[in-house]
Amino acid sequence: MATSDGWYLIGPLIAVGLVGFLGAVFWRMGLQPTVAPETAPDGLTIFGEPDDYGLLWPAAVTDEPEVADEIRRLLSDAGIRTTTAIRRDGRVSVLVFSEEVEEARRLVASL
Repeated sequence: MATSDGWYLIGPLIAVGLVGFLGAVFWRMGLQPTVAPETAPDGLTIFGEPDDYGLLWPAAVTDEPEVADEIRRLLSDAGIRTTTAIRRDGRVSVLVFSEEVEEARRLVASL
């Protein structure tokens, strides 16, 4: 049976106060929930900028996926790891790591 002096409320009040305090600290640190930009397709956003691919850089951009596959084969024969990404305008970017972008662009220019 619960006591009538109110000590059983101390635990939940401390827990609620601690959660509120941590929430205020995180809010002050800048860890607010982010809202996806309204221009994002399907409400999904992976990168902040439309052409930001993280550690990858575009070595070539083409209109045709077959040409992108040919460029990927050329670069993989040279030992350069590649991938492709479809841009918002429908063109295909061939992406490589930043330390290999100079060599990749040189090889693509020699086509």
